[in-house]
Amino acid sequence: MISLNHYLALSGVLFALGFYGVLVRRSAILILIAVELMLAAVSINFVAFASYLDAKLFTGVIFAIFVITIAAAEVGLA
Repeated sequence: MISLNHYLALSGVLFALGFYGVLVRRSAILILIAVELMLAAVSINFVAFASYLDAKLFTGVIFAIFVITIAAAEVGLA
């Protein structure tokens, strides 16, 4: 069984890669891709904590859907 620590490690690696991409890249499109990685890491955190704390409440999933919506709006503006 995959524990919460595995999800947090995956999320941390994704966020670190995204943060590195934002700091290093000069192209606007590559920076937006890096921001998408960071938003995906946040979504993984929300869903992992929601399932770990209480599987009956969908609070983390709802927040993850909002993050995905924000990411789609960001891509639409770009």
